[in-house]
Amino acid sequence: MKKSATTPGESPSRLIDAKIKALDDWRGKTLSHVRALIKQADPEVVEEWKWSVPVWSHDGIICTGETYKRAVKLTFAKGASLEDPSGLFNSSLDGKVRRAIDLHEGDEIDAAAFKTLIRAAAALNRSSAR
Repeated sequence: MKKSATTPGESPSRLIDAKIKALDDWRGKTLSHVRALIKQADPEVVEEWKWSVPVWSHDGIICTGETYKRAVKLTFAKGASLEDPSGLFNSSLDGKVRRAIDLHEGDEIDAAAFKTLIRAAAALNRSSAR
C-alpha cells in the first residue's frame, strides 16, 4: 500500500479519496463502491475521518470503513439494533451494540439490501437524537 500524501486539516472527503487511491487494489475499489452506495442511500450523509478510517454519519455514526489485508470491514455503530433480513452482517455478530460486514476479494454486496441497511441506520440515529 502506498502512503497517502495528506496533511493535517484536510477535509475528510479528501482523506477518504487519498485512502482509496493509496490502496490501489481490490480493497480500494471495494471501499469506493460502498462509499458510492452509502451516498446514494443517504444523500445527506456526512463523511468524517476518525481513528484513521472513513466514517459515515447522519445524526450519529452509521458505519466505519476499515481496510485490512484480506477484508474491507464496514462496522455499523448500532448494528445490533438493525433489522438485517438479507443477512448482510457476517462479522461481530456476538456484540451487543455493533455489527459488521466483512467484504473479501471477489465478494459482491447486494446493493439494494445494503442501501436499505444504510437508510435504517440513519433513521435509527435520527430517532435516538430526539
